[in-house]
Amino acid sequence: MAYQTVNPANNKLIKEYSSHTDADVEAALSTADALYHSDWSKGSIDKRLAVLHKLADLIDSRTEELAKIASVEMGKLIAQSRGEVKLCAQIARYYADNAKQFLAPVKYPSEMGEAWVEHHPIGVVMAVEPWNFPYYQLMRVLAPNLAAGNPVLAKHASIVPHCAETFAHLVREAGAPDGAWTNLFISSDQVANIIADDRVQGAALTGSEKAGSIVAAQAAKHIKKSTLELGGNDVFVVLDDADLEKAVKIGVNARLANAGQVCTAAKRFIVHEKVAEQFLTKYTEAFRAITIGDPLDENTRLGPLSSKEALETLTKQVDEAVKNGATLHYGGKPVQREGSFFEPTILTNITRDNPAYFEEFFGPVAQVYVVKNDDEAVKLANDSHYGLGGAVFSKDIDRAKKMASRIETGMVWINWLTDTAPELPFGGVKRSGYGRELSDLGIKEFVNQKLVVIRR
Repeated sequence: MAYQTVNPANNKLIKEYSSHTDADVEAALSTADALYHSDWSKGSIDKRLAVLHKLADLIDSRTEELAKIASVEMGKLIAQSRGEVKLCAQIARYYADNAKQFLAPVKYPSEMGEAWVEHHPIGVVMAVEPWNFPYYQLMRVLAPNLAAGNPVLAKHASIVPHCAETFAHLVREAGAPDGAWTNLFISSDQVANIIADDRVQGAALTGSEKAGSIVAAQAAKHIKKSTLELGGNDVFVVLDDADLEKAVKIGVNARLANAGQVCTAAKRFIVHEKVAEQFLTKYTEAFRAITIGDPLDENTRLGPLSSKEALETLTKQVDEAVKNGATLHYGGKPVQREGSFFEPTILTNITRDNPAYFEEFFGPVAQVYVVKNDDEAVKLANDSHYGLGGAVFSKDIDRAKKMASRIETGMVWINWLTDTAPELPFGGVKRSGYGRELSDLGIKEFVNQKLVVIRR
């Protein structure tokens, strides 16, 4: 697997990166393990939190530089890259401000005596991360684990090596010691060997269902804790009493942000029959008005997919969906221009026997379904292998809350798109994975929750 930077706006190679050898991996493991057994991991949390504070400040001071690197490397609109960079600073600052409280001992009333649970680091964690949010995905792992004292080895996606290298340099500049965060340009086989190593105690992966299955199996084989943040086929439910203008406006962003390459993007639009025609008309008009172009241009609304391979995969998916009976309502093909661009696309009339019904489309393709009532909406929403996020639009909040409780996902937003914030737990159920990142739940995934009891 070649680690290289290719600008997807024109598919031109910018730079190739050398992969790390097995000897490099052994050195990284040795350094990380030594750090885990040092006062850095086992001693006061304050010095680790100071690094996170410094990291947040560094990121804030370099927003524009970092955003441009991401936009050039994987095609994200420059404004969206800026937003991602700012979110990373917020996550670092959030754990810097709150980790001490999250990891404080918790008392447990017991007849056995005075009892409490302490939180200790467990050791080196292996992180495998995707390209679609090239900084945010790394920060979700780094911030809680650095605060807890777990050193991290990180394998980033092969198409974002510049982001991976830049992030590692920032962590070092913030004052983290060698081994706290180590970027590795390595193969899947090398990842498997790292997870198998006795010095590693956990594996965190965000990525495809296939990659998650492989990492989870390897972690389980060696009795290691793992967390998986995998794909999604999120619903965007528009009920008959919804504010349609709002639903359309937010629905466009929910499907087209990051060129639709988001695990929590709205992919299945489930619309009540009373407003279906109106919604579809307005939604199509909004898609028609989208400006496609250079992600560095502030006026662009839809940039390229991340790579030629991504474009080929999505094109094939859409073609297969139509071949199996779906109606191509709008768009449906690559844009005739330089780079890996795909038209904003709407598919309708997708039946359950169409493979597209269960597939995740990682690009600007919306599926629209029409339902008669709330029960039908919930049934369709839950008829999925995935269960990551979702959205419900209704002016009747009690009605929306009832539906949110019935949808089988890890997250549901009412009158908004599936979103993220440092203080909110992130994760799913079913084939969307297990475990949570961010918030207080995220920091407790890779700690030893140790019970101590004074017997009376």
